[in-house]
Amino acid sequence: MIQRREFALTLPALAASLQLPALAQSRKDSIVLGMTLEPPGLDPTAGAASAIAEVTLYNIFETLTKINADGSVSPLLAERWEVSPDLRTTTFYLRKGVKFSNGEPFNAQAVKFSFDRAAGEKSTNKDKRTFAAMESVRAVDEYTLVIVNKEPDPDFPFLMGQGTAIIVEPKSADTNAAKPVGTGPYVLDGWAKGSSITLKASPSYRAPGALKIKRATFRFISDPAAQVASVLSGDVDAFVRVTPRGLNQFKSNPRLQTVVAGSRAKTVLAINNAKKPLNDVRVRRAISAAIDRKAVIAGAGDGLGVPIGSHYVPGAPGYIDTTGINPYNPDKARALLKEAGVTTPLELSLVLPPPPYARQGGEVIVSQLAKVGINAKVQNVEWAQWLANTYGGAHNYDLTIISHVEPFDLDNFTKPDYYWGYQNPKFNALYAKIKTTPNLAERNQLLGDAQKLLADDAVLAWLYQPQWVTVAKKGVQGLWKDMPLFVNDLSALSWA
Repeated sequence: MIQRREFALTLPALAASLQLPALAQSRKDSIVLGMTLEPPGLDPTAGAASAIAEVTLYNIFETLTKINADGSVSPLLAERWEVSPDLRTTTFYLRKGVKFSNGEPFNAQAVKFSFDRAAGEKSTNKDKRTFAAMESVRAVDEYTLVIVNKEPDPDFPFLMGQGTAIIVEPKSADTNAAKPVGTGPYVLDGWAKGSSITLKASPSYRAPGALKIKRATFRFISDPAAQVASVLSGDVDAFVRVTPRGLNQFKSNPRLQTVVAGSRAKTVLAINNAKKPLNDVRVRRAISAAIDRKAVIAGAGDGLGVPIGSHYVPGAPGYIDTTGINPYNPDKARALLKEAGVTTPLELSLVLPPPPYARQGGEVIVSQLAKVGINAKVQNVEWAQWLANTYGGAHNYDLTIISHVEPFDLDNFTKPDYYWGYQNPKFNALYAKIKTTPNLAERNQLLGDAQKLLADDAVLAWLYQPQWVTVAKKGVQGLWKDMPLFVNDLSALSWA
């Protein structure tokens, strides 16, 4: 998300932000968090925007497992689980005494309902295929659940900790976007559309004494200058994934702490493989060859990022360096366009959602493409428009910049109706083999082959692995040092 995963408010000017009332808290049981984008709703199973899970995952909604900052997986609603030798069957032993915030009990039937719903015909879950791949979901008793997958899935416990795998209360499922009901430590207290969302401690949470933060406000600020101002003025207590533009100011301020964290995100120039002439691999390779990744990192991420050449990042199991497959080479880009019979200038649309990395990176890429004979016409859109028309709907675009934040999302390249329109039976077969190979070394080798194949096909113009800046007041504790997924775990936060 897309990020995996990302998005929806732009403040018009810094001056406007300075007129807003200060929201930061002086009490030690409350906190104000800055976020770049406002979620379109509060149900992580209903949309692709990563901002939904940033507010709700592990806070309002919980999952069977929990993904930690180091990428490891630990129990959450499942106290423990057992996996069969063939990696197809997982038995979850559920936590007892848990209630949803509307008073209904959590049990195996609720889990089965949630997963059947996620796999159902009317499902809008962006990971629907994960749940459709479940051959059976069986409630053995009230607190024991057996899931049999059609194919082995070594990553299954991790997938069960993502926002798309939240457990919902059946009677409230259809209204979770506006009135979320979960088992988590917090409930919705208020939503000022266009401004902020406030959560408060849930009176029905099973371990209220463990919560140091009783009230949290997420304040939405997309303008980079306004983000910096909100931190320096103290209007927010912490800003996760803040613009790197203010990094030097943050580091030099004795009142602040700054964390530069790695991630599993992939920032890409997505290419619509289904449209001519972008369906020609030579044209896609030309686009990749036209782009100086280091210059994009400097312009879009203030130098914070690692160049990548495929849909995988350093630190992930099986990663290989593919940046040499389509290196920066403007002369080769021009030659490839000529070889493909393209008359220059080639006119293409470049759709840019609101995040600064997209808008700022777009400026750099437009200039680079122009030098090889590609005229990229920028279309700045709001997040809702991007989701409806670029990611969804008719996929009405040629190029777009987006950061995919999900750690394990290679399966998107097997979906012919996914927004980049890639179809390759060879990749589909390779990915199926990856999913069915339990031996880790063999699997990592296959993952390397998959990365090479995607790079050879130049499906996208991969840009960089982002490094994210989190800044907070000195007294804030429990901030994640790394970001295998985008989440703000309020239960981990406290004040010194």
